[in-house]
Amino acid sequence: MINDINSAQVAAIDSLAAASTLDEVNRLAADLTSKKSPISQLKAGLGAITDAEERKQIGQAINAAVGQIATAIETKRQELGDAVRQAKVAAERLDLTEFLTEPTRGHAHVVTQAWERLEDVFIGMGYQVAEGPEVETDWHNFEALNMGEGHPARGEFDTLFVEAVDEQYRSGDPGRLLLRTHTSPVQIRTMLTNEPPIYVVAPGRVFRRDTPDATHMPVFHQIEGLVIDEGITMAHLAGTIEAFTKAFFGEGFTSRLRPSYFPFTEPSAEFDIQLPSGDWLELGGCGMVHPNVLRAGGIDPERWSGFAFGFGIDRMAVMRHGIADLREMYTNDLRFIEQF
Repeated sequence: MINDINSAQVAAIDSLAAASTLDEVNRLAADLTSKKSPISQLKAGLGAITDAEERKQIGQAINAAVGQIATAIETKRQELGDAVRQAKVAAERLDLTEFLTEPTRGHAHVVTQAWERLEDVFIGMGYQVAEGPEVETDWHNFEALNMGEGHPARGEFDTLFVEAVDEQYRSGDPGRLLLRTHTSPVQIRTMLTNEPPIYVVAPGRVFRRDTPDATHMPVFHQIEGLVIDEGITMAHLAGTIEAFTKAFFGEGFTSRLRPSYFPFTEPSAEFDIQLPSGDWLELGGCGMVHPNVLRAGGIDPERWSGFAFGFGIDRMAVMRHGIADLREMYTNDLRFIEQF
């Protein structure tokens, strides 16, 4: 009977060794451990052995054979399982070889480029850069700039008001909050916190109730200039505009002032630039700071005078690069962005 046990064990292990797939191993394992397997049949015959010592020896031999077969099954499963995993890994392998190429970097947006270039030009002319909050009070944005109650710009048709903390705030009250409609409030904040002489530019984002089109956006960018000193005249303003025009656009450009009206300057003017072709383009507004604005900023208009000017940074970018539609600068289309 020992020979039969050895033969059954060898036959089982040989059949497992010949298996080539996990499915085949699983089928053999089911057969080799079933009640009809040779080993199970030999184990069932133990009851017919009357000699206790012989029955013990044969039982031990059967258990050893069962253990060897079980070990062979697991070994074969692991072997074929490893092969399956390796085949899967090979099939799904990705070539992650790193090739060194010329590094690519992003670049500043066309509006940011214009913003930074404007700052550089004015810093080169001796100005400092001033900043202010985008959420302003009605007083800083309108009242202090000589735009009294009833001025059209103070209505909700043009201005984006922020829900006030206190319901007592009404149109015209100093505490009413809004998204600033221009960068001019920075003038007031600068005058209130700095003693003259003052030479600053204030670039920033501003907000209006405008419908987007080729020349307008509800969110855009402006740069404001302010000079406060003793003896400042319109001649200084005209000279500054001319110096800026040549520094920013080139020696082939020139500028002119045309009479205009703004509540925060007196006298006021529009300034244009002349292209080398001879065409004139309107750039922005300017003028001598109104005495009421100086007083609101805590400055004595009897001693100090000054001028202010402002224009759109987006417009500068449009003019400089010949962009046909202002909206193109904010669509995040890489085909457009990569051109500048």
